[in-house]
Amino acid sequence: MPELPNSLEDAIAQSREATKAALDDGYTRIQVELLFPELKFMPVAEQFLPLLTEYGSGLKVFFADAGAAALARRDWADATFQILDIGTGRVASIQSKIQPEDEIFLFISPTAVEVPQLEKICETIGDRPAIFLNPRLEDAGAVGIGYTARQTRQRFLSTIQSSYYLRPVDDETAVFRSYPGQWEIWVENEGGWAKIAELPKKPSGDDIDLILMKGQLQTPGTDAAPVKKPSVFKSLQRFIKALSN
Repeated sequence: MPELPNSLEDAIAQSREATKAALDDGYTRIQVELLFPELKFMPVAEQFLPLLTEYGSGLKVFFADAGAAALARRDWADATFQILDIGTGRVASIQSKIQPEDEIFLFISPTAVEVPQLEKICETIGDRPAIFLNPRLEDAGAVGIGYTARQTRQRFLSTIQSSYYLRPVDDETAVFRSYPGQWEIWVENEGGWAKIAELPKKPSGDDIDLILMKGQLQTPGTDAAPVKKPSVFKSLQRFIKALSN
C-alpha cells in the first residue's frame, strides 16, 4: 500500500490511483481530500484531471461559483469537457446542467454552502460517478448552526466514499488514507515517519489523541520501522509555495 508522499505531486498521483481503484470497484460518490490550508485548488485540479481525460466530452467539471468557472474556462481554453458552476437558483435550472450524454462528473472544491444544490445535482446524476476534489463540505461555519442544514449535510456526506485523504494534525502527526487501504496515523520521530495505527474508519480527534497517549501503539501486523525520508509536510510546503509563485 502507498506510504506518505514526499511532495504534493506524489500525493496527487497517489490520489489518482486510489480514485481509479474506487471507480473500478463500483463506487459512484468519491471524495479526495488534501487538507493543507495554503493549497490552491487549480494546480491540484490540473494534476488530477489526467485521470479523467479518457472520458473526453463525457466529463463535466463543476466549480462552486460562476467566477471560478469563468477563470477555469479561460485557463483551460483547449479543454474537451464542459466547465460549469454549481450555482444556486431553481431546481429546474440546476437539473438542466446535467445531460444524458454526460458520463462522469468532477466537483472542484465545493463548500458546505452548496450542499443543497449538490444534493439536487447528484439526484439528477443518478448512478453515474461523481468525484469531489478537495471539498469543504464539513465547514460548519459556512452554513450556520441550523438543524436542517446540519441534517442535510450529514445525509449527503454519508453517501460519499473517501478514496484519498491526507491531513497534518500537527508538524509531527498525520492522518492518511489511500483506497482500498485503511485509515492510518503516522508520526515523525528522530528516525523519520512511522505508521503507528491502522483503523477501519476515519479517526476522530479523540481517537488520535488516545492512540498518541498510548505511546504510539502499533496495530498488529503493521511495520513500525521509521521511514527515513524528508518530512512530507516540509516538502509539501515548499511545493505549494513554488506553485503559488
